[in-house]
Amino acid sequence: MLVVTTSGPEAQAYRGYCLESVAASYDVVLITLDEPTWEREFISDFEIADPDDAEALAQAGQALADRHQLVGAATWTEWYLTQTARLARRLGLPTNSPEVMERARNKATARTLFARHGVPSASSMTARTLLEAALAAETIGYPIVLKPAARAASIGVIRVDSAEELPAGFEFASAGARDGIESTRVLVEEFLDGPEVSVECVTYRGHTTAVAITRKTLGDPPFFEEVAHCVDAADPLLAQVAPVAAAAVKALGITDGVQHVEMRLVNGLPRLIEVNGRVGGDMIGHLVRLATGVDLPRAAADAACGQAPDLTPTHSRAAAIRLVYPTYSGTLTERRLDGNFPWLERVSFQREVGDRLVLPQDGGDMYTARIGYLITTGASAAEAQTRCTEAYRHLAVQVTPA
Repeated sequence: MLVVTTSGPEAQAYRGYCLESVAASYDVVLITLDEPTWEREFISDFEIADPDDAEALAQAGQALADRHQLVGAATWTEWYLTQTARLARRLGLPTNSPEVMERARNKATARTLFARHGVPSASSMTARTLLEAALAAETIGYPIVLKPAARAASIGVIRVDSAEELPAGFEFASAGARDGIESTRVLVEEFLDGPEVSVECVTYRGHTTAVAITRKTLGDPPFFEEVAHCVDAADPLLAQVAPVAAAAVKALGITDGVQHVEMRLVNGLPRLIEVNGRVGGDMIGHLVRLATGVDLPRAAADAACGQAPDLTPTHSRAAAIRLVYPTYSGTLTERRLDGNFPWLERVSFQREVGDRLVLPQDGGDMYTARIGYLITTGASAAEAQTRCTEAYRHLAVQVTPA
């Protein structure tokens, strides 16, 4: 099968498990931005192309199709969802339509569809200028959330509590929106006050199955950086949120694939944030496999190839991840984990000593600030999270302020 993805150490750290999983069941050919390095042991062939260049991507896909019998195409990279759907259609492979993937990528379009289909979501208005944002904020009422209409990974997302904070917040969101492909506009949205979760779903031939729920921990406001996740196979909340997640997927017209459906619980009831048409980031797919045994990257590959995914749980436990950020921006001078813990599933560092770290409040994002992560397991969510906290205490991280 054909996989379109990014390359480099970040891709290895956060998506390496996806490629390894798919390669265990399929012969994989790759389209990527750079010459493969760590990917080579998992692939049969590759082409180098920029997925944002439609013609270059089409030529790379056709070259691989000429050399191999392709049965499906997939990506776990948010930015390439629409492009991969176009390529699959061009090559005659099973796919959601590019138009459907554009709906998922464009949060303004998604909000309209959620409202049309009765999916509980947030009030939302589009703004091209600060004046439009101010009018929208007055209509919706403070506090509000400003976000790019077509970005991901909390880039450009900020909470604004008053009119005085709006100009700086709008500039922050606008900066994040400038690189959007489907839209460069900013959304002004109702702030949903409550715990944030995501529902990890698999859809095959129009039927959506909620496999697991991820409980999220966010950093300090006004930003929405996610600093920890936990998946518990026995989480009782899954039964409550599963129907809303499935309704959101259906509202967008997605018929096949894996979805990472984000929502908040407002007064105990689920309200949609967005539907991401791919395996969740931050190693969430790996947490799901540790907790339930269900392999989401393999399920995504199966659906892309027209095969029914196996979603049978093989065990029931919990897994947690803690994402490591500095307290302030600066230069990383030390990073290590002291101690050996049998329940520590892995520790990964993506930043080296000497690297510059820039937090969102200083003009950066998760890609410029995050140092790494650690993953723990346990019999329950409480145990996995307690172990995560314990391992985190043994991290030695030093940053010299800018």
